[in-house]
Amino acid sequence: MEAKQLARLCRELADNKKAEDIVILDVHKQSSVTDFFVICTGQNARQIGAIADGVEETLKKEEAERPALVEGRDKSEWILLDYFNFVVHVFSRDC
Repeated sequence: MEAKQLARLCRELADNKKAEDIVILDVHKQSSVTDFFVICTGQNARQIGAIADGVEETLKKEEAERPALVEGRDKSEWILLDYFNFVVHVFSRDC
């Protein structure tokens, strides 16, 4: 599956976990780091973790995709999942 399709799948997975303010930014013309950012908001640390877990587990199971880097899990105010061609950011409302 290509990066754009995977980003759309991430948006759907985040929506399934009741994430809010979900957007996909296509930055492939502006960035050499990644092609897409999937950005969303969770209401609390538990939901933020559940959103990130849902994305990570589904991509691993269904698409054999694993993030190269995961950051922010320790505090769950924001979590970043970096899959190189796309990056998923889950933020708290305060962040």
